[in-house]
Amino acid sequence: MFPEYRDLISRLKTEDAHFARLFERHNQLDHEIQNMESGVTPADAFAIESLKKEKLLLKDKMYVVLRKAAQAA
Repeated sequence: MFPEYRDLISRLKTEDAHFARLFERHNQLDHEIQNMESGVTPADAFAIESLKKEKLLLKDKMYVVLRKAAQAA
């Protein structure tokens, strides 16, 4: 995700608590979705779709933070 911002992501995860929370929740959702899709965790299509939408929203929020931080640098 966002390979062009790899270094900035690493820095923001330690320096920006808001970004770190977004990043952690995004990874948590990714793991939950993978478990649901593989059958490890039982879930219906609606539950998976809901988590995917939340994950996408988090990705959008992280992108906004990354763009602002890159412009400030």
